[in-house]
Amino acid sequence: MQAAFYERTGPAREVLQVSTLPDPTPGPGELRVSLRWSGVNPSDTKLRAGVRSPALPFPRIVPHSDGMGVVDAVGAGVAPERIGERVWVWNAAWGRAFGTSAQYVVLPQRQAVPLPAGVSDEAGACLGIPALTALHAMLVNGGVAGRSVLVAGGAGAVGHYAVQFARLLGARRVLTTVSSPHKAALASAAGADTVIDYRSDDVAECVREATQGQGVDRIVEVDIAANAALDLDVLRSGGECVVYGSGTPQFSLPFSPLIAKNIALQFFIVYHLDDDDRQRAVSTLGGLLERDALVHNIAERLPLEQIAQAHELVEQGRSVGNVVLEIPQPEAR
Repeated sequence: MQAAFYERTGPAREVLQVSTLPDPTPGPGELRVSLRWSGVNPSDTKLRAGVRSPALPFPRIVPHSDGMGVVDAVGAGVAPERIGERVWVWNAAWGRAFGTSAQYVVLPQRQAVPLPAGVSDEAGACLGIPALTALHAMLVNGGVAGRSVLVAGGAGAVGHYAVQFARLLGARRVLTTVSSPHKAALASAAGADTVIDYRSDDVAECVREATQGQGVDRIVEVDIAANAALDLDVLRSGGECVVYGSGTPQFSLPFSPLIAKNIALQFFIVYHLDDDDRQRAVSTLGGLLERDALVHNIAERLPLEQIAQAHELVEQGRSVGNVVLEIPQPEAR
């Protein structure tokens, strides 16, 4: 099979290569997906760059946890009826050496989820990390129905989904921050009631005005290190901050405002959702996809051979939305 991979950490153009690897074969409880699209996420670029560690967990890594394709083989214990099924996959490269930047990937069968007919192939490569992150941030701790929600970065890969989920799951008011008029238009179209340009507006004042001085019930936070002070300022008493990202590995929080306002902090990473949370998110997402209720903001579609460029776009933040790679289809056998 044709695959992109790296065998050492470093800059994308120096370490990523595209070549031929053996076709994988599914074992018991597994299935094989003939991939059509692979999604590129920040965690993929950080692992490749050696941000967390210069040492690789495996001698060779085929990156990317998100992808879409068609089941073309099954192992023992997997229903043969699954062959031919369009699926999206999650956690393909999490704790594993073989992700979705290849013509085939083998996975435990539950990690390949049926993709409704009305959803485009490339959108299926955006669901495992961006969509499930955004959705869990809305579903956790009783959900957002009847509550006010502030989404940090409402035009980003996660934030754009989060704005939509907040609206679809019954939030009373949806607010978001952006950094340009173009991003503001995307967030507004996604369903945000209040869109705040943090580069030109006083965010705290805008939030107070939009909430009649009460503050928001929940913040969905992409960068707690950068926004902690603001978050504490605009959360209402008893509010919560649901955090899925930080721009730095360490940060500090002042104790007095946290305890004085009874603030709840919730941290999570989508790779580590427990079984119940994962199933709830996957099931909820499936229902919304069946209804064709979501807009999938795909900023760049590139061929697999341009994987280095795709990684650069993601790590430099130059694309507003998801970046996906088209996988070349294998020749008929």
